[in-house]
Amino acid sequence: MKNYYSNGKLLLTGEYLVLDGAKSLALPTKFGQNLIVESIKEPEIIWGSFTNKGKCWFEAIFDLKKLRLTSATFNSNKEGSADTIAETLLDILKEAKKMNPNFLETENGFLVKTELTFPRDWGLGSSSTLINSIANWAKVDAFQLLWNSFKGSGYDIACAQNNTPIFYQIKRDFSTQPVLSEVEMLEMTPKVEQVEFNPSFKENLFFVYLNQKQDSKEGIAKFRERGNNFNKEIERISTISDEFLTAKTISEFNNLIVEHEQIISSIIKLQPVKEKLFPDYFGEIKSLGAWGGDFVLATGNSTTPAYFKNKGFETFFSYSEMIL
Repeated sequence: MKNYYSNGKLLLTGEYLVLDGAKSLALPTKFGQNLIVESIKEPEIIWGSFTNKGKCWFEAIFDLKKLRLTSATFNSNKEGSADTIAETLLDILKEAKKMNPNFLETENGFLVKTELTFPRDWGLGSSSTLINSIANWAKVDAFQLLWNSFKGSGYDIACAQNNTPIFYQIKRDFSTQPVLSEVEMLEMTPKVEQVEFNPSFKENLFFVYLNQKQDSKEGIAKFRERGNNFNKEIERISTISDEFLTAKTISEFNNLIVEHEQIISSIIKLQPVKEKLFPDYFGEIKSLGAWGGDFVLATGNSTTPAYFKNKGFETFFSYSEMIL
């Protein structure tokens, strides 16, 4: 039996523009996902996906030799279907096998179990943690597996692999050409730099769940519709990422949040979350990742939890509770 674990993720700076090369500050979370693989005699892959509460929400059986779906069951009231989820999973396994033909080349099959340590709708990386762990199982490059299977910057894969905050940057737009040759991958390896993000005001940072999961694919698609050149914005956001690390006071940090929100708002034509939902809040609020859902970052004090609870947002964490 083998257990592969991958960290969840939050993107603190550079949302959307990370796709075009902005330096972004990303945070691996204390929440993540286990992938447990056990050999069995039957020539099948028997797959079970479990929630953080231990409930099996998805089951599938794949024929190992032909690598095709035999059956699938979706035990959830959330959006999706068994066949859709199974086909997506099968595509990931097939891509991994293309990258490493020795993967799954056995007479015996596998009993595979995934275990999330966070609710699926939190948006902390149920897909990226899965892809990273499958890549580890298949002994292939997780970034290439991501780009061969989905669209995205890859910062979530970097978070899955690192236990400290990171700067993440790519030098080209992988989302428009996700399938890369081996030579291209060597040339385009993302830059991942472990950094220390330990502000003196860390106790003033909170993460609040907005009670709805945001579709990152949809967010990326809307961003792509803009089709503009954002070189100036990319340069400034990259600088703000650096300044997030060096901010000495909460006031300085708040000013950076406001500027960052204004820049992204002007690009994607969406109202900043503070203006939209929390105009009376005394601190600052910053969207994370794809705007419109998942978690936000709030600066505040001991009264912050009560404020959001009174607004109906009861899932929140201090920085130390959320971030590795």
